[in-house]
Order: sequence, then structure tokens, then C-alpha cells
Amino acid sequence: MLASRAFSLVSKRAISTSICMRGHGQAVVGMEDASLPSYVDRRNIPLPDAQYVKTLSVEQKTLKEKEKASWNALTIDEKVALYHIKFNQTYAEMNKGTKEWKTVLGATAAFLGFCGLFLIWEKMYVFAPVPHTLSEDWVAKQTKRMLDMRVNPVEGLSSKWDYEKNEWKK
Repeated sequence: MLASRAFSLVSKRAISTSICMRGHGQAVVGMEDASLPSYVDRRNIPLPDAQYVKTLSVEQKTLKEKEKASWNALTIDEKVALYHIKFNQTYAEMNKGTKEWKTVLGATAAFLGFCGLFLIWEKMYVFAPVPHTLSEDWVAKQTKRMLDMRVNPVEGLSSKWDYEKNEWKK
């Protein structure tokens, strides 16, 4: 029943491409004209091309009119409000450190902890036990047998063994 319903929806093109195409004919909301200057807060660009507030409110317009008179008549709050019409952040706000290092350090510690747990799990359940041929006794016996057989006497293992003194050459 469910399969026949799904096939009927697919055959009727329930997911139509025309639905996806509807938004392309209309203007996208919030899109700015790229040919106009844009505002950016950056320390190396002290005077951006455009001011921060593009459309002024009534209060901001009256404040701009008041700005044309003597600045001694303006209060500190009005001067700050005028500054924030032109700029979003002050240099002190731009230079203020962020707490992002804590997130990076925490994510790194979590990642390393996960990797450590993964390695422990891998050692317990994935890796086979160490073969007996890697034990010290086995390696010593194998080396002794290779010396007895005089394996690679020109440049190899046997060339570094002194057979008369029965010890490694110095």
C-alpha cells in the first residue's frame, strides 16, 4: 500500500522543479547593490566608504541638524550617538579580544580525547595479540640461527659478527 502510494506521488511529480524555480524570478530580500560602497569595520580601514546607518530615524535626523551647530553644546551621549551613525564599533571594541580561544581549545581537547578512546578501543577489540615471533627469546634464537647459517656475509648481519671471538665487531 505504501509503495503504491509513493509510486503514484512520483508519477505525478510531487516534487516539481517549478516549485524550485519560483524564487528565481523575484528579487531576493536583503540583497544589496554591489556597485554601491559598503560598510566594513576594520582596523586597517579607518574611514569606510559608506556610513553604518543608511536610513536615519527622526531622532538621528534631529541630532544631525544639531551637529551643524557648535559641538560644545552637544552632550557626551549625543556625540556617541553621532559616532555610531557613522561607525558601528569603536577601535576599543574592535581590538577587544574574543573568547574564541576557549572554544578552539575545548574542541581540540574533545577531539584528542575521542581519538584516545578510539585508540584504546582499537587496541582492545581490533588488533590481534602480538605474535610470539616478536618475543625476545624468539628474536635471539632467530639471530643466532642466521649467524650460524652465515646469512649475507658481505654487507649484512654476518659481516658484523666476529666468528673467532664469538661477539659483535666494534
